[in-house]
Amino acid sequence: MDSTEHLETTGPLPRGVIIAATPLGNIGDASARLRQGLAEADVIAAEDTRRTRALAASLGVGIRGKVLSNFDHNEEGRVRQLIDAARTGTVLVVTDAGMPVVSDPGLSLVDAAHDAGVPVTCFPGPSAVPTALALSGLNVGKFCFDGFAPRKTGSRREWLGSLRTEQRAVCFFESPHRLADTLADAAEVLGATRRAAVCRELSKTYEEVRRGTLPELAEWAAGGVRGEITVVLEGADEEEVDVSALVSAVEERVADGERLKDVCKDIAATRGISNRELYEAVLAARG
Repeated sequence: MDSTEHLETTGPLPRGVIIAATPLGNIGDASARLRQGLAEADVIAAEDTRRTRALAASLGVGIRGKVLSNFDHNEEGRVRQLIDAARTGTVLVVTDAGMPVVSDPGLSLVDAAHDAGVPVTCFPGPSAVPTALALSGLNVGKFCFDGFAPRKTGSRREWLGSLRTEQRAVCFFESPHRLADTLADAAEVLGATRRAAVCRELSKTYEEVRRGTLPELAEWAAGGVRGEITVVLEGADEEEVDVSALVSAVEERVADGERLKDVCKDIAATRGISNRELYEAVLAARG
């Protein structure tokens, strides 16, 4: 049997909402279906209308439909208008780069479309997440995606603490201006042996993948990094420290007269775990 027998060729655009991935940087990654969508959709809901028009021009595509802005601060208000348009025509949803909805606008419309019985489909294509995972060379057979790392130091360290025993690889986005601080915090919270990969400017001319331990990457990033950043953090080893096993060590030192918070801070720092997690484990064990 011909292996291509069941492959569908491009036909008329379907009615409803179409989620379409756009190139991360290399225009050659634009799919034929994206080109068709830009050319034939009745409405294009774009994160940035100027960038979408520029993309279409670069692809040699003429847009005949209406182009509407659909970004973080107005997408809730656009939902009814776009749903009405999708009932009788085609609404193409695109963002500046990669796959809509994945840490980008589009969720409100897709959610509402499903609830309203409006068809939803996807034109697959580029996405920074699987691209970075594939390039990392780390163990990513199982992974999770956490969007952007928390901006504030306290929240970021708490988030990192929650990943201490996470055995899946973790992929996340980060600003180049905060990358060094995030990697330094990760090295302190997760330990000096945890590996990661920093993927910069994916698919673009100056694409770079930097791999190493967290301390090594933190030192490198301290020199300054530019561009769009995706980080892949390797999962924890199965033999990772069990916090509950450290409770007795904490209690022994407290019984000798040391303050609980001081002991937790000291042990957590030496074992590369979250201070708060250890402190809470001691309180929980006390009942």
